[in-house]
Amino acid sequence: MNLSHQVKAFDELSVYELYELLRLRSEVFVVEQNCVFLDQDNKDQKCQHVLLFVDNQLGAYCRLVPAGLSYQEVAIGRVVSAPGFRGKGLGRKVMELGIEACQKLFGEVDIRLGAQTYALDFYKSLGFVPEGDTYDEDGIEHIEMVKRV
Repeated sequence: MNLSHQVKAFDELSVYELYELLRLRSEVFVVEQNCVFLDQDNKDQKCQHVLLFVDNQLGAYCRLVPAGLSYQEVAIGRVVSAPGFRGKGLGRKVMELGIEACQKLFGEVDIRLGAQTYALDFYKSLGFVPEGDTYDEDGIEHIEMVKRV
């Protein structure tokens, strides 16, 4: 399994990379999770995008959201692993790459995310701590989590 990754601003993405990441997000968040929502939320253009490739196929992805766009803090969102590559640690790897990229791009800052509650232990294992109450987002239970510096 040959892994490679890229961190790119929106306007640095090729049309093929953009298509792949939007297709993966739609495949998982809309189709697999049976959740009708508008994934293209006009934030992508201001975000950095972390693409993790397995043998040149997109295996996992997340986006890095600047402070003030989704939350007061910098955020990591749209964390997703391709169904065909699950169970290989790609979710952890793309999150580690995302955290590292946040520190390089934004400095030593707190990072917030809105976690689907089924993934609570996963995010805790990466140093995120739940904050606040659970909430419904598009029919899926979430909770905000923060990783403090």
